[in-house]
Amino acid sequence: MSKSFSSESGSADLGPAVGRDPADRDSSVRILDLLVIGAGPTGLAVGADAQRAGLSVLLLDRGTLCDAIRQYPTGMQFFTTRDLLEIAGVPLAIPEAKPTRAQALAYYREVARQYRIPIATREEVSSVEAIDDGFLVRSFGRSGERERRARAVVLATGYFGRPHHLGVPGEDLPWVSARYHEAYGHFDDEVVVVGGGNSALEAALELYRWGAKVTLVHRGDKAKPSIKYWLGPDFVNRVEEGAIKARYQSTVEAFEEPGWVRGSGVGGPWRQRCDAVYILIGYRPELELAAALGVTIDPHTSVPAVDPETCESNIPGFYVAGTLQAGNDTGRIFIENSRDHGARIVQHYLASGDASEAVP
Repeated sequence: MSKSFSSESGSADLGPAVGRDPADRDSSVRILDLLVIGAGPTGLAVGADAQRAGLSVLLLDRGTLCDAIRQYPTGMQFFTTRDLLEIAGVPLAIPEAKPTRAQALAYYREVARQYRIPIATREEVSSVEAIDDGFLVRSFGRSGERERRARAVVLATGYFGRPHHLGVPGEDLPWVSARYHEAYGHFDDEVVVVGGGNSALEAALELYRWGAKVTLVHRGDKAKPSIKYWLGPDFVNRVEEGAIKARYQSTVEAFEEPGWVRGSGVGGPWRQRCDAVYILIGYRPELELAAALGVTIDPHTSVPAVDPETCESNIPGFYVAGTLQAGNDTGRIFIENSRDHGARIVQHYLASGDASEAVP
């Protein structure tokens, strides 16, 4: 498909809507070739390659299209250049070298539309069971419970769906959040940011520049060494000049009404007033479906047993794609070095001889 994505495309140029569930569209489709769990960039890449190969495919996602990117901070700009975010041969035709969150969302929506990828959003998969001719996938969505059969299943849920929590009292209070979106509502607020990585430092700096009084709490003696090269000097300078307060070598022990954070550090116990807290300490991969099916998962690294050439797990016909392959090391696999997983999976599936006749 030669049509490119442009950030200036009007509504008249959006193309056809995404495809429907093949089983709903064609009653003769009793079993799908591929069922993909996850409708992010990796899932879309699998769907597009499957569509090009004439396979029956369906993407299921408990959220919306590219739901992880949708939940990124509102003004976020990718560190990756536009060409490395492209999938399915569709150019990301924008003037900027690095896309914004909004541009990426519009681009991936266009990929879904151009390839008419069948997607069922707001439908959560509850189980995957191996059966004689493939897999039985149970899910629950707006239309109730569903059961679908597929010859192969691809798990491509990423890791952004499940943020780490501290596990301390008060973490469920309304002014405590594990996701940061924007600073606009925090002018003159006392805001505590917990964490020492890219997300925490970016949030702290943006909040400070919007006029919030920011304190960063981190268990280390300085920010993580993996932070982006331009963030470190900016953050250190703000701390040194007193614009941002940093509590290093400190941990949070509780959140208390009517807006207090209690913790301890090298200087002993401390208690601080705040209007909002953002706990930005990373994410963990969602591999429960794979584990329940029998996929071997390393107990220390959470890395699933996957053939790097085909993305197939130790369960024949069950594939793991995208960032999930890295387990806990969420900084190892990104969109740019996993966008070929769709082609690898489809090629392996076709070579297995299990594919049905092409679906028009």
